[in-house]
Amino acid sequence: MTERILIVDDHPLTRDALAGLLAQNGFDVVGQAGSGEEAITQAGELKPDLVLLDLSMPEMDGLTALPRVLAAAPDAEVVVLTASEDEHNLLGAIRGGAAGYLLKSEPPERIVAFLRGVAQGEAALSGPIARRLLDQVREGGSHSTIVPESIAQALSARELEVARLVANGLSNPAIAAELFLSVATVKTHVSHILRKLGLESRVQLASWVADHDAGPPPPGGA
Repeated sequence: MTERILIVDDHPLTRDALAGLLAQNGFDVVGQAGSGEEAITQAGELKPDLVLLDLSMPEMDGLTALPRVLAAAPDAEVVVLTASEDEHNLLGAIRGGAAGYLLKSEPPERIVAFLRGVAQGEAALSGPIARRLLDQVREGGSHSTIVPESIAQALSARELEVARLVANGLSNPAIAAELFLSVATVKTHVSHILRKLGLESRVQLASWVADHDAGPPPPGGA
């Protein structure tokens, strides 16, 4: 199925270049927005599958717009595309619910591949960004205080299985095949898990599992 994508960037040339690249690679570019306010309006009207969001924009920046875009289009996945490697922006985007954080220095083919992965339920992080996030986890950054419980206490047996597979980098279709579930059921489980743990994205979930998981899953599904 062709993924419908909304491109948000305050530079028209950048939007046009991205639109051409993505259209050539099978995406349906349903809209372009030049500001955070436009992004929120178009997300609500167009209900895209994916939103490619710049952070540096006048009046309303991407971090401010991100949760409002997701509120307007709850089924959309938002991927940040930015020149910023700033730690505050990275963590803010993850907390805001972004499914990915990509640098504009990425080769075009890598951006396409990352977006295809997000459409399949994967997270998308540029190499330097992934390293920064790992460093945050190792240093006991903000992830360790999200929820004070162990993962086994917080989730049912089935949710625990799904959470661990997400943390191992599996997409929703891959998890469905592993657990003999439908993709829709896996998506529902992931949504419930994120809500239970107070998390906003698969990237946060992977970090949370790394911090809180201790031991094999309990017997029996739920």
